[in-house]
Amino acid sequence: MYKLVVFVPLSHAKAVREAIHTAGGGTLGNYSHVSFSSRGIGRFKPEKGADPTIGRVDKLEEVEEERIEILVDKDIVGDVITAMKKAHPYEEVAYDLYPLEVWER
Repeated sequence: MYKLVVFVPLSHAKAVREAIHTAGGGTLGNYSHVSFSSRGIGRFKPEKGADPTIGRVDKLEEVEEERIEILVDKDIVGDVITAMKKAHPYEEVAYDLYPLEVWER
């Protein structure tokens, strides 16, 4: 099991969540579409050669973003990341993938 964390502008958060869920992410026991979100400010400066979706090359940018956290089974993690990247508007997608230990009694 993994936890996928992705940072996405608010305008695309729903579409990215839906893409992840369609690929099978966000399942916990008998529940589907499981996720957690929090909001914050993402900062970046596109450098020469970048083709930014938001902002301009050589200008520091701040964007209100949503941090989406979703559980992903190890057998589908590649499919889920591919779907997430396809739905995400950024040229470079900022995400983390954490392996989880599942403890059961």
